[in-house]
Amino acid sequence: MMQPEGQDANPLMSFLPLLLIVVVFYFFMIRPQMKRQKEVRKFRESLAKGDKVVTTGGIY
Repeated sequence: MMQPEGQDANPLMSFLPLLLIVVVFYFFMIRPQMKRQKEVRKFRESLAKGDKVVTTGGIY
């Protein structure tokens, strides 16, 4: 986009696309991963001695 002479482009507008990409990346990549880690941690803490656990290698 061309600006009329004598007017500078708003520096915030040049960072807006980058900021938008970071926000989208956060909500679609980082936040779900943190939620999943929290669920796994909660599951591991709820395990007690003698509980049977099914893993990819079999039942332990």
